[in-house]
Amino acid sequence: MPRTRSLAWSELKIGIVAVTAILLAVILIVSVGGAAGFSWQRYELKTRFADVKGLKSGALVRVAGVEVGKVTDVVLTGAEVEVMLEVKKGNEQRITNDSRASIGSLSLLGEPVIDITPATTGTPLKAGDTIASVPPKGEIADVAEEARVSLEQMSLILKDLRAGKGTLGKMFTDDQLYTELNRMMVASEGVVNGIRQGRGTLGKFANDPAAYDRLNASLDNLQEVTRAIRAGEGSLGRLLKDEAFAKSLTTTTSNFESLSGRMNRNDNTMGKLFTEKELYDRINSVTARLDKLVADLQNPDGSIGQLMQNKELYENINGAAKEARELIANIKKDPKKYLNIRVSIF
Repeated sequence: MPRTRSLAWSELKIGIVAVTAILLAVILIVSVGGAAGFSWQRYELKTRFADVKGLKSGALVRVAGVEVGKVTDVVLTGAEVEVMLEVKKGNEQRITNDSRASIGSLSLLGEPVIDITPATTGTPLKAGDTIASVPPKGEIADVAEEARVSLEQMSLILKDLRAGKGTLGKMFTDDQLYTELNRMMVASEGVVNGIRQGRGTLGKFANDPAAYDRLNASLDNLQEVTRAIRAGEGSLGRLLKDEAFAKSLTTTTSNFESLSGRMNRNDNTMGKLFTEKELYDRINSVTARLDKLVADLQNPDGSIGQLMQNKELYENINGAAKEARELIANIKKDPKKYLNIRVSIF
């Protein structure tokens, strides 16, 4: 019996060591696998980049900065690079077709990682779907290259300035321009001093308190007038605020539009006057004849012209008319003297 009990304890120790070894192996596998978990706890996605900046298999995959998976493969596909990702399940609602994948870095000089922007909108991506990518952010090399280009451009600008090219270059190299600018500055200083000393209209305005008070009073009056107009006070205020006037003005405008419409039609006298060429021609012909008649009246060679312009003829006609009136008056006064009728019988 004691021997049998000893063998059981030995087997138990072996079992404990084996179980411990298995647990340690599991912990090691999970640690190596990172936050992605076991294979049945992950699903596969992919994305494409024009340049992966040295990205390798095993690189981290982050969503909003949180590690959720790793890169399983990096393959050249045509002119692009296809990156295979394994992401821990449970992130389906965060990774949608509105999410974007980019290449980030663990630190300023660290190895590249895949950063995925979370999205609350869009359709969740399923296993095997592709995440749209965006170009990687500028790195130190890119910044250095941009700085180099900027320095070259600055050097060219300085070279042009020294050569006197452009307006700014001429300002630095042209002595005449410098002299004119200096002269303008001196003149400006003289104007400012004159204003300070109260010379001229602007100087008096700037230094005379009475002018300021008058201007301030005028502004107050203007403000009061504006307030009265807005309040509908006075003729102008009532003009702007009176609804009856507005309606009357609207009615007048409507009537004018109606009148204009009728004038544009040829179914009435005014419309025909504006639209019918024959009526226009007749009126033009009558006007021409009237002009000719007026010209004949003003012509001193004609009978009517003589009558209107010859003073002697006018006085003769006026005298004849006067004598005729006197004769008629005398006949009325003594008809027997002028009307003597004799009857003879043969």
